[in-house]
Amino acid sequence: MSYLWDLSNIQPRTEVVLPGDTIPAMFWQAVERRGPNVWLRQKDLGIWRSWTWTQVGQAVREIGHGLLAIGFGSRETASILSNTNIEWVLSDLAVLSANGVANGIYPTDAAEQVHYLCEDSRTTVLFVEDDEQLDKALEVRKGLPQLRKIVVFDMEGLRDFRDDQVISLDELRALGREHAKTHPKALDERVAAVSPDDLAILVYTSGTTGKPKGAMHAHKGLVYTVRGYNTLIARDDNDECMCFLPLCHIAERMGGEYFSLYTGAKLNFVENPETVPENVREIAPTVFTAVPRVWEKFYSGVMIALKEASRTQQAAYAWAIGVGQRVADLVLKGQEVPGSLKLQFRLARVLVLDNVRKLIGIHRSRFLVTGAAPISPDLVRWYLALGVPMLEVWGMTETCGASTGVPAERIKPGSIGPAAQYNEVKLDPTTGEIMVRGPNVFMGYLNLPEKTAETIDPDGWLHTGDVGVVDEEGFFRITDRMKDIIITAGGKNITPSEIENELKFSPYITDAVVIGDKRPYLTVIIMIDQENVEKFAQDNDVPFSNYASLTRTAEVQQLIQDVIDAVNKKFARVEQVKKFWLLETQLTAEDEELTPTMKLKRKLVQQKYAEQIEAMYR
Repeated sequence: MSYLWDLSNIQPRTEVVLPGDTIPAMFWQAVERRGPNVWLRQKDLGIWRSWTWTQVGQAVREIGHGLLAIGFGSRETASILSNTNIEWVLSDLAVLSANGVANGIYPTDAAEQVHYLCEDSRTTVLFVEDDEQLDKALEVRKGLPQLRKIVVFDMEGLRDFRDDQVISLDELRALGREHAKTHPKALDERVAAVSPDDLAILVYTSGTTGKPKGAMHAHKGLVYTVRGYNTLIARDDNDECMCFLPLCHIAERMGGEYFSLYTGAKLNFVENPETVPENVREIAPTVFTAVPRVWEKFYSGVMIALKEASRTQQAAYAWAIGVGQRVADLVLKGQEVPGSLKLQFRLARVLVLDNVRKLIGIHRSRFLVTGAAPISPDLVRWYLALGVPMLEVWGMTETCGASTGVPAERIKPGSIGPAAQYNEVKLDPTTGEIMVRGPNVFMGYLNLPEKTAETIDPDGWLHTGDVGVVDEEGFFRITDRMKDIIITAGGKNITPSEIENELKFSPYITDAVVIGDKRPYLTVIIMIDQENVEKFAQDNDVPFSNYASLTRTAEVQQLIQDVIDAVNKKFARVEQVKKFWLLETQLTAEDEELTPTMKLKRKLVQQKYAEQIEAMYR
């Protein structure tokens, strides 16, 4: 046992928690076994509303029968265009229970993208969140002859709206209740007809290298993987989890919805993406999974708050985090923590560190999970110094989520851990590409057999496109994407992600794209953290009128230069950034430069800002 955390709370579980060989079979088993227990919670008008398993089952049954009532056939596809909320989960489980295929669409997608995804997936029923998403559907429906019905979750603002193709979710549930009276066994028969080999869900890739591709996952792959997750990161029905990442992304669909369905852990939905910091403090999750950008935001919030603290508070934090870092360093090395240092750490937690954890909302967390993008090793060490283990997992849409994971008893910052028990992972001996094989690997890309053949070789190995190394203990480390490796004009191979991660550790930088392929030196395009940089400007009386003018001020330019200078000291001369340019537009997930998971698209950024890049090399 480590002094920082109790490993008995994190040990993997190998037994089958819930029977069933398809997602709907497992779900209805869960409803029967856990009936009165709370599963889902969502804040509505300032009040947290709880849903028991029985209530969820009733809603899913009504929606499922409603789908049958409007003619939804077996193996047809229904798409869900909505932010993450309970209605998303209810609709998903109803579609699967009706022996259909469920497809998610990002709420930030434009109407043109909605058209492409519905057309490619042959969507017959489209669930939309509200009037904003309905507008997109109405704009493109003429080009979707197979689309029969549009179901709206929230009818606010649509009270007087009338359209024969559009109904509310409440109306669909009412149709379902009537259908169940005349066909009481119809939905159960559909559930029983679902085969483990049937296609269950489509998860479209972000489309950074072309049009999005629909990754197909069968029920047997989902069930196999979700059971495997418990051998990687254990949960049970005592856990409180937070659901806030997009459910159409594999991370939240598997690690949030389906993993909680399997284990019985409570799933709490945030009000909206902007209220995550507030909601996490209310929920105080015992297990918290997020992407690096969230962990970076929490860290920068603490750093900014610290600058406003008194000198006494700053000194207390410096001492306490110093003690935590000394303990963390010893634990990471596998060395014994002396009794005197343990005593200091107890005091540091009581006086300071527990308050920092409460400020973030992780004071009840047994462990934190990070994935979906590389994270700075220094950030992992910082959370360890607070006394909370951060476990990095790695995987992709095509591997049904996590394929490797760092074990709590052997954390290595910068590593993605060894292969999970439920799949094989190896390096291509020629290119160093990470390859994965196992029942969790997807069925292929919808309508794209040639792309599937390029991705999965005849021996069943999935070519991930990530380049990595593996150490003597079997721990993998990602060095970069194959297509992202930079070869400078001098012939030096450079992995930009390492430099970018160091830059993003600064509270003033949200994202960065390092440039330098076939160039004489490295440059970088940077997206600043608006909130923190504006605070810096206000504190230092720096005048600015808007976001663009903020990025152009000499003081902000020097602020970012200082960050780059500090990062450059960690790298060899050839790997140092010589010039930078700040994006002058505040980007959101609706902008084409960002993926739905808020990562800059390297290729598109380089194309769109080619003129600014060339200016840095003149």
